[in-house]
Amino acid sequence: MSVPSPSIAVVGAGPVGLCAAQLLAQALPRAAVSVFDARPLDADLTRDARTLALGLGSVQLLQRLQAWPAEQAEPITTISVSQVPPGAAELRLTAAEMRAPLLGAVLAYGSVLGALQSAWLHQQAAAPQRLRHQFGQRASGLKPLGDGRVELDAGVAEAFDLVVLAEGGLFADQAGRELRRDYGQTAWVGELRLGPGVPRGLAVERFTRSGPLALLPLPDDAQGRRAALVWCVASTDDPVAALDDGQRLTALRSLFPPEAQDLTGIGPLKAFPLGLNAERQQVQGRVVRIGNASQTLHPVAGQGLNLGLRDAVSLARALRDAAGLDEGLARFQRQRTPDRWMLMGATDLFARGFAVDLPLATGLRELGLRALQHLPPLRQALARQMMFGWR
Repeated sequence: MSVPSPSIAVVGAGPVGLCAAQLLAQALPRAAVSVFDARPLDADLTRDARTLALGLGSVQLLQRLQAWPAEQAEPITTISVSQVPPGAAELRLTAAEMRAPLLGAVLAYGSVLGALQSAWLHQQAAAPQRLRHQFGQRASGLKPLGDGRVELDAGVAEAFDLVVLAEGGLFADQAGRELRRDYGQTAWVGELRLGPGVPRGLAVERFTRSGPLALLPLPDDAQGRRAALVWCVASTDDPVAALDDGQRLTALRSLFPPEAQDLTGIGPLKAFPLGLNAERQQVQGRVVRIGNASQTLHPVAGQGLNLGLRDAVSLARALRDAAGLDEGLARFQRQRTPDRWMLMGATDLFARGFAVDLPLATGLRELGLRALQHLPPLRQALARQMMFGWR
């Protein structure tokens, strides 16, 4: 490389940032990699109850990094996609058809973060001369320097050959980017209790008049079977906010398909505004944005983190194979464009298109689901896209 021993700062020690730091340290064995995050290193990661759906490609990546908490994850072996009002059309994706052990897996955000943080600390301890971290101090004040480096202020100003921004946050807390769309939808997120009538490994995506509704299987706990719920509704006419737990459970039973109606309980729900907030380009000089720092998507299909992890993989490979940082960043930009724009466009289309409650739109959606189900090559291509992204 033209920069023989580049200094790289990774801002944000979430799953995408920690994954990027480990991959960069492996791909560039002479690089100095520093991780910055405002979160204290000893913060209780188990308190974050968000649920993540990871495709098979993401699971395999975490396994390679020795950061896959298998005992805390529940496999997805079947995905059912349909719409309300119920029709005959259902798109059904199965691991058996794809000759794979699973399509993906579901687990708590804190489980993934804890495993990746432990893996990074182990990697850092083995090479303390070139790998370091600084937790508990917010990094800010990016300033391009005349020699191509970027100055970063994390308590003390320091110059780096490359800054990787991986700190995204939630849609409602983000400043507006070049592509921003408020969907006027709220996601109610929480847990459901399942009875024996719900098949193991089943994930459900159900499109309602207000927006997508998802059930994602979670590992059993001491009280039995459970699943994560993502219930998207119109913010201006929210049918969920005024309901008590019993009413919410009754409503959900009426909205889910028959095989997912054996719901025995519901936990507290939290509400999050939904929107698209994305940069057109991920690279600006020697600053590259990945994960939610580059694109925040609607949760339909649960692909946001998977996209961010693919960003991290592509960045490390592009820099490893290039003759210099600038060439590597240009290669990364080219390689990520198809996967990124395809997924942003698809989630945007699904979020808006499936909420249109008109007879013609309903009929077209039914035809689309029916066509995918009855054309195995298209169905399998969609399954591969959800498992691995654009390749």
